Amino acid sequence: MCGRYDLNSPPVKLKTRFQTDFGRIAADMVPRYNIAPSSRVAIVRLEEGERRAAIVLWGLLARWAKTPDGVRPINARGETLAEKPMFRDAFKRRRCLLVADGFYEWKRTGRAKQPWRFLMAEREPFGIGAIWETWGSGDVRMETCAIVTTGPNEIMAPVHDRMPVILAPADYARWLDPATPAPHDLIKPFPAKGMLAYPVSQGVNSAANDAPELIESAA
Repeated sequence: MCGRYDLNSPPVKLKTRFQTDFGRIAADMVPRYNIAPSSRVAIVRLEEGERRAAIVLWGLLARWAKTPDGVRPINARGETLAEKPMFRDAFKRRRCLLVADGFYEWKRTGRAKQPWRFLMAEREPFGIGAIWETWGSGDVRMETCAIVTTGPNEIMAPVHDRMPVILAPADYARWLDPATPAPHDLIKPFPAKGMLAYPVSQGVNSAANDAPELIESAA
């Protein structure tokens, strides 16, 4: 699974990476080092055929939910996306990219759990495959998302048995386009040689902590 991540790249850098302007969500684009579920998060999706940045809540709320207090999964297993009612329509029509600089996972050693940070080897921001939904109508609307996960690559396996689906920039267009048949082939572990990993501070354990020191190596 993926339950915490960071995003601190400036909007101008993200614009180049994702080929869209993040100015429309500038108020929400402050550096963040410990983003937790239920947070307002930055995504990129297609709107009227154009890539646009948007802010949604992390934790997918089904459109048929009677209230906004329903079950809100933060992750969706890639292997069953096309089967589960909660996810299948969004996977078919409402795919997006969650924008990140790194993500955290915890390695259990006895009773202790050590947080690790995972990032791209070139230390560039990246897009995580995700799906989004809209709940409600009129003035009462809520947009939410969930991260798509897959099995681990070689760098992830010693820490956890799941990882987010990280997409190469060349695959962004196909993932985002709802006219493209559901891209099952993109749901796979990102090549380990393109990633880095290192242990970080236990401060990541509390979502109340959000400071640059959290992404520094604790090795």
